[in-house]
Amino acid sequence: MIPAAAYDAFLPEALSRARAQRPWAPADGALPALYLSHGAPPLFDDALWLGQLLDWAQTLPKPRGIVIISAHWETAPLSLSAAAAHTPLVYDFGGFHHRYYTMEYATPDATALAARVAAAMPDSEPVHQHPSRGLDHGAWVPLMAMYPLADIPVLQLSLPTHDPARLLDIGARLRPLRQEGVLVIGSGFMTHGLPFLTREMVLHGRVPSWSADFDAWVADALSRGDVDALAGYQHRAPGMPYAHPTPDHYIPLFVTLGAADRADQPVDTAIDGYMMGFSKRAFQTTA
Repeated sequence: MIPAAAYDAFLPEALSRARAQRPWAPADGALPALYLSHGAPPLFDDALWLGQLLDWAQTLPKPRGIVIISAHWETAPLSLSAAAAHTPLVYDFGGFHHRYYTMEYATPDATALAARVAAAMPDSEPVHQHPSRGLDHGAWVPLMAMYPLADIPVLQLSLPTHDPARLLDIGARLRPLRQEGVLVIGSGFMTHGLPFLTREMVLHGRVPSWSADFDAWVADALSRGDVDALAGYQHRAPGMPYAHPTPDHYIPLFVTLGAADRADQPVDTAIDGYMMGFSKRAFQTTA
């Protein structure tokens, strides 16, 4: 198999559609906030998933900026990635073909967006501006499918805590940016029990019960806007702790929900299904 062959085949039409995408205007009102399951380099070999992400992006006007919170940057205090144009990417994965370590996503200067995000945070949650930290694969991999022109300023915000209440508050602080054409994205994976996948599951496309059960539970809770249940997932959700042996890929959804007009509103599912047994469920907040 040629590495990223699906992405190579996807790119010509994706670029054409991206060039034709209408830019956000104030009359559009607030953009939704998004939670997506981001995959890793194998996303570039999944034609269906690439198309789903692009189709989703195309349902929205092109944002003026993107703030993305990835499972792969857990650090305190709350930090912002480097704002300079063409900030180098973080290739935070191992064991893949050389091709994936040469892919680029050279976004434009995001200095103004960085200042806006920092100003949105309270004195109790100061933002550290990281001068050299690039976008990790939880950010650049899905964005290469959704916005392949790389012509939108992008900033990554760190996960400074595992506390759902605090993450909801951080999301709420980002809420006004949606009215300014900024897309707020939480990037994780709806199930991520990597230690519990077997070779047989991967080779034969089997979905483990802990992944399917957790996905069904979270879909129901999201449909009811039950934030308390979602926050208590470690003790209330089926499939635990296998679905999430660590919280990092789940908790970005609380930033997404916090950025919604109301955290307890039902959401609109954009993508469902599975990849390597993991739920790739993705959703956007309702207007």
